[in-house]
Amino acid sequence: MRFHLIGPFRIVTDDGRVLPPPSPKVAQVLAVLLTPAGDLVTPGTLIRELWHHDPPRSALNTVQTYVHHARRALTRGQEDDGGPSALTTGFGGYTLRADETSVDAAVFGRLVARGREELHAGRAEEAVTTLDRALALWRGPVLSGVPTGPVLAGRAVHLEELRIRAFELRVDAMRRLGRLRELVPVLRTLVHDHPLNEWFHAQLIDALRLAGRRAEALEAYRALHRVLRDELGLAPSPDVQRLHRLLLGRPTLPEPPSRDAPPYRESWDSPPSRDSPDSPSARGSRRAVISS
Repeated sequence: MRFHLIGPFRIVTDDGRVLPPPSPKVAQVLAVLLTPAGDLVTPGTLIRELWHHDPPRSALNTVQTYVHHARRALTRGQEDDGGPSALTTGFGGYTLRADETSVDAAVFGRLVARGREELHAGRAEEAVTTLDRALALWRGPVLSGVPTGPVLAGRAVHLEELRIRAFELRVDAMRRLGRLRELVPVLRTLVHDHPLNEWFHAQLIDALRLAGRRAEALEAYRALHRVLRDELGLAPSPDVQRLHRLLLGRPTLPEPPSRDAPPYRESWDSPPSRDSPDSPSARGSRRAVISS
């Protein structure tokens, strides 16, 4: 049995049948049990997810009812193998046993981790392939169509942030491979989808510069300047301003070493590992991300 959390919530049997969707509250309970699968989930966690700080007096009984319906939904998907239900009740709470390869969110996390390891090992081509596989799992917003309380909302934010990380790693890998022509349209899409992510803007500006498209690079800088000013009342970071001066043919001013503003490199063709002490992310390069 497979569980899809990235996009519309779906349960797919081993023979490819999509089970009828459970009620929204039952789907909400299943989603908590699946993130991550196999962990013990207490009734208190489910009560907090379903009612936040205002549970009814019947909350515990209602949770037990939802768990019962969730177990029945899973049993319908296992009716051919005759095995016990994957959802069990034990001391202290509930456990949903599911192989980690059967939950798309777990598969996504492992693929991103593998892509990062491949990139750090110098296998950029393999990293691009792995990260493409990871990003292809996204069929829409996490748990679209399922109501989310504080527990699931936090886990959805984590997956969205991990998706941003996957995009960053893929951009780094494509730069190392010198695939600038392919990278520019990718970065334009990322800038459109994440207009307050300054790192994506900086990568687009520099990719255009390295591709010899100076006028477009300057326009990309002006677009970043406008969005930061209008949305946040901020100016571009010192790193991006130094990149702007480089585009204008002005000398870049030396900066004292700082944990928050690493010296700008004239070329980012071979950036250091993003998890190394000299990387923009590890040294505090500003990145603004707003999640809807």
